[in-house]
Amino acid sequence: MTAAPSQQVTQYQQVHSLVQAEFVIEEGYIEHDIPTFFVTLQPNSKQAFLRLYKQLNPMGLTPFFRKRDDKHVLQIVPKPSLKPSSKTTNIGLFVATMVTLLITGYLLSLDWPKQDPLIGAVMFTTAMMAILGAHEMAHKLAANKHSVEATYPYFIPGIPPFGTFGAVIQQKSLAPNRDALFDLGMSGPVTGFIMIIFVTIIGVQLSQLTPTTKGGTSILPLLFDFIVAAFPPSGQGNIILLHPVGYAGYIGMVITMLNLLPTGMLDGGHVVRVLLGPKTRTVLSYIAIIAMLLVGAWLMALLVFFLSRYPHPGSLDDVSQLSNSRKLTAITLIVIFVLSVPLTPFYAL
Repeated sequence: MTAAPSQQVTQYQQVHSLVQAEFVIEEGYIEHDIPTFFVTLQPNSKQAFLRLYKQLNPMGLTPFFRKRDDKHVLQIVPKPSLKPSSKTTNIGLFVATMVTLLITGYLLSLDWPKQDPLIGAVMFTTAMMAILGAHEMAHKLAANKHSVEATYPYFIPGIPPFGTFGAVIQQKSLAPNRDALFDLGMSGPVTGFIMIIFVTIIGVQLSQLTPTTKGGTSILPLLFDFIVAAFPPSGQGNIILLHPVGYAGYIGMVITMLNLLPTGMLDGGHVVRVLLGPKTRTVLSYIAIIAMLLVGAWLMALLVFFLSRYPHPGSLDDVSQLSNSRKLTAITLIVIFVLSVPLTPFYAL
């Protein structure tokens, strides 16, 4: 301490006072120019950390709460500078995705009876953007709620027969605690799934039954079975000729399933990191890779393998436990994943 510059000592004293107001300090010192405190974990540590986080933020400082061996260490580091995002990129990708979706919708509508391809293209694009928009804006709202710096959605254009590879939001700061990280991962799939249900119901109603196969057999998720049973399409036959809006619902389910895989910075990676920790998340990532290889989904397996190579940073407070209500909500995500996995080869697109 005596060898440290006076400015560093002053800042340490200020930080020490703020930490001491919220935690019981067992030991405090400067480690590699970083104020470091071993503190006693208490029942209100989650709330105490959040108060400390809000007090340090105006000072340009960020707290990290980790477990080191059998002790709990709190380190205060300078808040990293954030590079401003260019909204031009967001707008450009949005326009490009709209174009690729319109092209895909037009091509899908060419085989649809009594459907103007231009109208079909607009309907397909509207349905897809409703699903992707609901998913990503839910993430953005959750980030705003927990004061997590995040960009607006980056839509990713794609080629037919999908027209898009989804959309992402770039998270520029870590979630303050496990509750916030869980909300970031959960909000998108749940909100997007609700929109998918509405879109698929409309799409199935616009579809028709036909006695002949047109387009080939496809493997659809269980959710499609339930919706078809509850809202059967018109026509005669045992094969469903999907309307482009119904196909948008199918694509939304596949994207949701992929997002819930327990790997990388995907939504499923966030949730599993919070619930089960980094080691279990890694194990589940490799199990997912093996499962996809066994069913022949080589491209998906390659994507998951690439994402699994990067460790998840966790939240700023990686010590406090997840709330019980959120643990129960995790069951909803499991149900959504199961309902979104393509399993039943009964229909034709």
